[in-house]
Amino acid sequence: MEKNEIWGRWKAGQSMHAIGRAYGRPHPTVRKLLLPRGGIAPIARRRSRLALILAEREDILRRIASGSSVREIARGLSRATSTVSREIVRHGGRPAYRAHDTDGQAWQSALRPKRCLLAMNRKLRDIVASKLILDWSPEQISGWLKNRYPNDESMHVSHETIYRSLFVQARGVLKKELMDHLRSKRRMRRSRHFSEHGHSRGQIVDAISIRERPAEADDRAIPGYWEGDLLAGGKNSYFATLVERHSHFLMLIKVRSKDTAVVVAALSKHVRKLPPTLRRSLTWDRGLEMAKHKEFTVATDVVDLSPVYCVPKTCG
Repeated sequence: MEKNEIWGRWKAGQSMHAIGRAYGRPHPTVRKLLLPRGGIAPIARRRSRLALILAEREDILRRIASGSSVREIARGLSRATSTVSREIVRHGGRPAYRAHDTDGQAWQSALRPKRCLLAMNRKLRDIVASKLILDWSPEQISGWLKNRYPNDESMHVSHETIYRSLFVQARGVLKKELMDHLRSKRRMRRSRHFSEHGHSRGQIVDAISIRERPAEADDRAIPGYWEGDLLAGGKNSYFATLVERHSHFLMLIKVRSKDTAVVVAALSKHVRKLPPTLRRSLTWDRGLEMAKHKEFTVATDVVDLSPVYCVPKTCG
């Protein structure tokens, strides 16, 4: 049941860290579960409405014990005589028939995985692979195929099917190396509901460009301008670093996780201890741990003097 709940949380858009915290486990444990399927949740199995259910099998067992004929059993279940006859013969005959064992065997034998479209159509598979090598996205490939073969539906494939064939390597359809040509470079498919703390596509909203940082910060003549980054250590440990550009004074702040709320709260607590003249600005690596940079600016009580500049990489 816990595995199903983990997959449910992942499909709902929760991160591996959030899921791990919910179950008191490190996020690598969650990743170990998700990675073999490339982050694509297995489809929940359902019984066919035509299949016999456990209650019917228990009824068959009771009627066998009472000596009823196959026709009588079928009539009592409102089932075809042939259905009941095959059921009994398939599972050992009248003396060996057991309802619970039979139901489990039937559920297991019903596993008939359908081969995916790319596995059945070699021409289509080769075309998809050739376009992936050219760094085409699955969305582009799907659209191009519809335009190239408008009247041949056998040559149409959805981008989701391409992603599934790449990420779920157990299918053995597309080579694993082709994943290197995906633009995201991920090894797992994220839920369409995924967002890093509400920020679309993992971007920092309203980030302030480093070009707006005053010149006095660049020449290091005046103290109070800081640079920060988040370091990840072993056993799921994290440290925030703050370096003052003028004096090169270093502050190391241990944080519980890289969750933006945790990081911002820890930074705000330490920065507030500094005198106002040493709280002019913070230049932070473009990591989502500072997605709530506005809260940090407000929490330090110097809104005009403490903007957070988000840059592609920490300045030298």
